[in-house]
Amino acid sequence: MIRRREFITLLGGAVVAWPPAPRAQQASGMRHICVLTAFAENDAEAQANITAFRQALEKLGWTEGRNLRIDYRWGDGDPERIRNYAIELVRLKPDLILASTALVLQPLREQTRSIPIVFTQLGDPVASGFVASLAHPGGNITGFSPAEFSMQAKKLELLKEVAPHVTRVAVLLHPEQIPHAGMWRAIEAVAPSLSVRLIAAAARDAAEIERAIDVFAGEPDGGLIVFPSAATIGRRALIIALAARHRLPAVYQYRQFVTDGGLMSYGNDLADQYRQAASYVDRILRGDKPGDLPVQQPTKFELIINLKTAKATGLKIPPMLLGLANEVIE
Repeated sequence: MIRRREFITLLGGAVVAWPPAPRAQQASGMRHICVLTAFAENDAEAQANITAFRQALEKLGWTEGRNLRIDYRWGDGDPERIRNYAIELVRLKPDLILASTALVLQPLREQTRSIPIVFTQLGDPVASGFVASLAHPGGNITGFSPAEFSMQAKKLELLKEVAPHVTRVAVLLHPEQIPHAGMWRAIEAVAPSLSVRLIAAAARDAAEIERAIDVFAGEPDGGLIVFPSAATIGRRALIIALAARHRLPAVYQYRQFVTDGGLMSYGNDLADQYRQAASYVDRILRGDKPGDLPVQQPTKFELIINLKTAKATGLKIPPMLLGLANEVIE
């Protein structure tokens, strides 16, 4: 049985108020940053995250058009487009780049080892090879990570809690994204103890996602775990619809999947991560080095459950699990 303390896990220090550091540059005058996101420009949640980032910057004294210029690029989950944008933005020589997901950070790191980069939505950056350590990232990269890979195993435990009959689980992942390999190993390590057979399902685009789920659903007693990526977040409506069509219990990373009709999510507050990223952008623009700023991880994880979806899927959520949930959508 999953206990409450498993949902409030200290995986790293929260963002704290740091003492003023010597400033190499003054905040006066126009500064230039770039935002490269893996998501589509018309994605409401992606827009909300960028808005949270921009509003947090304003509270720190940075306002677009007054003392800050921001260039935005939206990758729409397309690796080639993202790579081209990475090349383009590095050539602009901005003061800093905000990058979302490994799909964005990988090509950016190939293009520059000098322009400061603050990342969001990137699992276990140490194991992924992007930073030397959480406490001392080194180099030009730092940021905010959703969790260590080990936290992904909780999703499989949750799935078995709400659907004990499940013996086969398809894991939607992106084969070329480095963090997904670590996430897979974390789930693979606990699968035998839960009597579950895992099936890796490539999820690079809509066609691949639909084909993988349709084929997997051809056999009984199946469940679904969805790794966070630009492809899965951007196609969440499709994934949720497919899970509903095949009555597959599914666990996701972020709350928006559940508010959009998914069964259950377990992860951190994504908008808050973007607000925290603004604090590092502020510090770097004022003279701090990214390699000296520790990578931050969340101190709390949220369990969100959609009871309407559970009923439609033929599931009865255990009362104890409902008691542990941070939010229950009815």
